[in-house]
Amino acid sequence: MSLAEPRAGVACPAGPLRPSAAARAALRPAAGSRISGGFWQERRAVVAGVCIPQGPALLETAGNLHNLRLAAGLAEGGYRGALPFLDTDVYKWLEAAAWQAAEPDSLPADLRADVDGMIALIAAAQQPDGYVDSWFQVTGNGQRYQDLRWGHELYCAGHLIQAGVALHRSTGRTDLLDIARRFADQIDSVFGPGKAIDGVCGHPEVETALVELYRETGERRYLELAGYFVDRRGHGLLAPEDRRGRGTGPAYCQDHVPVREAQEVTGHAVRQLYLLAGVADVAAETGDEELRAAAERLWAEMTARKTYLTGGIGAHHDEEDFGDAYELPSERAYCETCAAVASVQWNWRMALLTGEAKYSDLLERTVFNAVLPGMSLDGERWHYVNPLQVRDGYRQPDGDHGARRAPWFSCACCPPNVMRLLASLPHYFASADGTGLQLHQYATGRYSARIADGDRDGIGGEAGEAAVRVATEYPWNGRISITVAESPGLWTLSLRVPGWSAGARLTVGGEPVESAPEDGWLRLRREWRAGDEVEFELVLEPRLTVADPRVDAVRGCVAIERGPLVYCVEGVDHPGGGLDDLVFDPAAGLTEKQDPALLGGVAVVRATGWRRGAGAEGGWWPYRSLGPGAGEGTGNGARQGADEEVRHLGEQVEVTAIPYFAWANREDGPMRVWLPTR
Repeated sequence: MSLAEPRAGVACPAGPLRPSAAARAALRPAAGSRISGGFWQERRAVVAGVCIPQGPALLETAGNLHNLRLAAGLAEGGYRGALPFLDTDVYKWLEAAAWQAAEPDSLPADLRADVDGMIALIAAAQQPDGYVDSWFQVTGNGQRYQDLRWGHELYCAGHLIQAGVALHRSTGRTDLLDIARRFADQIDSVFGPGKAIDGVCGHPEVETALVELYRETGERRYLELAGYFVDRRGHGLLAPEDRRGRGTGPAYCQDHVPVREAQEVTGHAVRQLYLLAGVADVAAETGDEELRAAAERLWAEMTARKTYLTGGIGAHHDEEDFGDAYELPSERAYCETCAAVASVQWNWRMALLTGEAKYSDLLERTVFNAVLPGMSLDGERWHYVNPLQVRDGYRQPDGDHGARRAPWFSCACCPPNVMRLLASLPHYFASADGTGLQLHQYATGRYSARIADGDRDGIGGEAGEAAVRVATEYPWNGRISITVAESPGLWTLSLRVPGWSAGARLTVGGEPVESAPEDGWLRLRREWRAGDEVEFELVLEPRLTVADPRVDAVRGCVAIERGPLVYCVEGVDHPGGGLDDLVFDPAAGLTEKQDPALLGGVAVVRATGWRRGAGAEGGWWPYRSLGPGAGEGTGNGARQGADEEVRHLGEQVEVTAIPYFAWANREDGPMRVWLPTR
């Protein structure tokens, strides 16, 4: 079977998340969303034109496809790679290609042939009972599910399921979905109450995939299996060590406490957030209020104490985990790109489950400032980790986890994860609740919602489709023009006002509208007619941000933000002395300028600073006393030390800040987000 053409219409009718009719969710993803221009279309065009087309060759070179051929008996040799979950890179690439295939003329014939070939290969590798995992088929002597902590068989199955669902939703094609269902059925035959195995996967992911498989097929046993995996985690079912004999402890894979009782996010960041995405899915489909409360509680704890300004997650390189509360170092920030993707997925589920705007606020921050930096502007190179500071003279360590971009990784989870997210991105932008359309994010395109009943509040109208066209240069310009394209009569258009916004201006039909946001939403309920125009403008002035004083790593520093974007400074813009000696003057003010020649056309923010003079180091010893009286209540010693530091400041310099997502695209060099003010 060849890759089918996209379904009729201009956009895929469903995305990665489609709650069932019975789901207890406040909102549903808007069907038929499409991004057609502006910033996000430019980024997605790179994914479609560069990243996805490179995928098959990269998967071939890295050995992922070779391993599946070994499992299918179609090749000779040994397993390539040191990791047991390399099949997932193939599945995530297939998911990205599937979402791209939903857009007309977006997947050329050669890539369709690659999709066909990979699906045929997976089918050939799949065993008669539905099991497929190249690592265990090639190296494990058939010993299935014997290393749940590290083997990741269920993690691989989850990504296969999501790829099958994506291809079915985007094209109507069933063959990959059939393969995924057979694997899910095999898992269901051995895992669960009263079955052969009472256990969970060391890497959560299958939970949310099983919920989506239930939504796609109507088979409730998939939802029940997802609920089983959610509730059995936290009971010490996983071995205390991984396959290399390292004792990472139960918290590493969230097996230390049941999620219903957990008070903080902990352990491996990607695993934690994939688990919580599954928790939100199960809560939505079952109406389980305890699970919902747990998800809300853990989100609040994470955002308040363990999230970087960029939305990035993960303070530790060691074990790729969260770290302690307020432990948010800049130069050693891990902020894995996959963790940012997982955060976007979880936040979207929470936004739909609750209807609250704060989740879409964090989604926006994360996708702009923690996902996008993972991919170079040309789509040729990637970041696995995303630090907020790179020092002068930085030396790249061996392995995948340094601050320099690479064309691929030995553990290449991040590149295809970014591909599948950006290929499906329109589905994260708008929602519906039967009475109206909610715009969560802003990009040029068309967004629509089914209005269940337009005859409410005593005003006439019929059920039907409400659709709007959006035109905007966001995030460079705060003006968002909205034109009603279709209307059944009475419905509510809701616009999210970001938490960072100092204000918003609104006109309908050219007339100013005074409307205060409620819980982050501006709601406009009226009888809309095709052609009605709404102008919505957010103030995008540059601003200075400081961290909670308990974040020791950046105390005494400021960061620059503009609209949804976090900014940074790079050494390439400040020749003659690097960045470690840069001191920022927060009192000098900020100016901005759009620079169409820089990094594809970005808004640049300029400020004033100094480079520390030679005396600032204090001779051979890098510490100095604040002088007599430093411990007295008057603070004279502290002021004396500050005055002394001012005397050592050297030349005044212009500070040039660019959006953080665009760093490391010109040359390798120093960079920092947080700027010292003394």
